[in-house]
Amino acid sequence: MRIAVLGPFLALIAACLFFATQSDRFLTGENLSLVLQQAVVVGIIAIGQTLVILTAGIDLSCGMVMALGGIIMSKFAVDFGLTAPIAMAAGISVAALFGLTNGLLVTTVKLPPFIVTLGTMNIAFAITQLYSHSQTVTDLPLWMTALGDTFSLAGTKVAWGTLLMLALYGLTWFVLSETAAGRHVYAVGNNPEAARLVGIPTRKVLLGVYALAGVFYGFASLLSVGRTGVGDPNAGQTENLDAITAVVLGGTSLFGGRGVVIGSLIGTLVVGVFRNGLTLMGVSSIYQVLVTGILVILAVTADQLSRKGAR
Repeated sequence: MRIAVLGPFLALIAACLFFATQSDRFLTGENLSLVLQQAVVVGIIAIGQTLVILTAGIDLSCGMVMALGGIIMSKFAVDFGLTAPIAMAAGISVAALFGLTNGLLVTTVKLPPFIVTLGTMNIAFAITQLYSHSQTVTDLPLWMTALGDTFSLAGTKVAWGTLLMLALYGLTWFVLSETAAGRHVYAVGNNPEAARLVGIPTRKVLLGVYALAGVFYGFASLLSVGRTGVGDPNAGQTENLDAITAVVLGGTSLFGGRGVVIGSLIGTLVVGVFRNGLTLMGVSSIYQVLVTGILVILAVTADQLSRKGAR
């Protein structure tokens, strides 16, 4: 485990120990499984967000793109009678298309990622509401909600979606750390001009990163549908900020070129543990938001101080 991940990991352990002293239910298998189930959507969005932030970009559209993907696959299955695999592929493809559009605007038109994704966030939200008529889609095929089902492991119910999230994190970690494509992502984020001069196709790398991030948002929409059992046009309202918070808490630098995707998983769990623990303590949800905001400011401050110290 890299040093960058050690801090978030220790924070996670400390949070778990604290809440274990505050509630007897916290360390039960049932509750810890619940924390993981509640984290899967933000956790998978955070994978895509990590890729984008590693290139010194940011994606504000991720939550709305996830919601649009969920509505597309839900309505395609219910309204058009498409089989679940085809409907799911359609939703993931639409999310990937939005990611590719973000990448094209960033690389071709040279617009700042913040502005591009702010615009596509609103476009995705409007399409979602218009196409769904702001109505929840129900009566989904069983295969579309299968990832929300659970199986028993050592007497604890574990969701299939949790396994998918962990598998995607493992695959992404391998690609980023063990392949040339992964090293190119870090190089572009660290110094795009230097990367270009050594022959790295920076434009293709950025396009690939944004498109792949869209694919991850599509998988997140599938898990959202599986977990809730419906296509919800109001999903994704806070997932963009939650994902960015998880990535930053996990040690990925907002300035690009530095971070480990496993840290984003730990950051997701830190946020999930705090919200779950505070709920068990009976703390109002508004204070949970307050604590999350404080955590992300502390994480960004630590990142800024470490950058200054490295100079």
